[in-house]
Amino acid sequence: MDRSFTLAQARELMPAVLNHGNELVEVRANLVELQAALAVGKRSPLGGLPEAKACQARLSELLAWFPAQGLDVKGFAPLLLDFPAEFDGEAVLLCWLEGEPELGWYHKLAHGFAGRRRIPDGR
Repeated sequence: MDRSFTLAQARELMPAVLNHGNELVEVRANLVELQAALAVGKRSPLGGLPEAKACQARLSELLAWFPAQGLDVKGFAPLLLDFPAEFDGEAVLLCWLEGEPELGWYHKLAHGFAGRRRIPDGR
């Protein structure tokens, strides 16, 4: 872990995470549509090969933004991000999943996504 977030720092970053995440979802969907059309030799209403290449480049830029902020990208579709943090002296990961309106979950390092718990009130 290069960076450790406080809960306040992670929540302060969330508006930018949501903006980048929303754009990523849109670009990802466009790329899937373009690739599906190209796979059957057709052109999508979104364009063709040049537009698909542009989507790939933008998607790469968007995905690179998260680690540059200190976040771990755990999944791409759906987008799953971890913010390294510490609760009561123990390393944890604050966990955000595409579609969630705010940062509300965490899990211990060894427990992974299946061990997600709500961030306790008052934190």
